[in-house]
Amino acid sequence: MERITQRNLESVVKIINRTTGNPLTPYSKATEGRGANVGNYHLDYAYGGVKLVQMCNESGGIRDTLRCGYTTKRRLYDLMNAYLEGLERN
Repeated sequence: MERITQRNLESVVKIINRTTGNPLTPYSKATEGRGANVGNYHLDYAYGGVKLVQMCNESGGIRDTLRCGYTTKRRLYDLMNAYLEGLERN
C-alpha cells in the first residue's frame, strides 16, 4: 500500500476546487488585508490529523465538509476521492 502524503491530499483538494469552480486558495490579498475566499476547500491540521474544510463566510469561518473530524491522511484521501467521484457524477 502506497503512503499518502500531504502532496497527495493537496492534489485532490485542487481537483475538488476546480470541479466545483471555487477559488484555489483559502485567502487572497484584499486592499484592507487578507480576504477569505468563500467556497474554497482546503485542509485543516490539528491533533496529529487532517480534515477537509470549506470556507463558509468572508470572516474565515469553515465547516467540516466530510463530517469525519480530524483523521489519518489515508482515510481522508479515500473519503475525498469518494466525494470527488460524487461531484463528478452530478
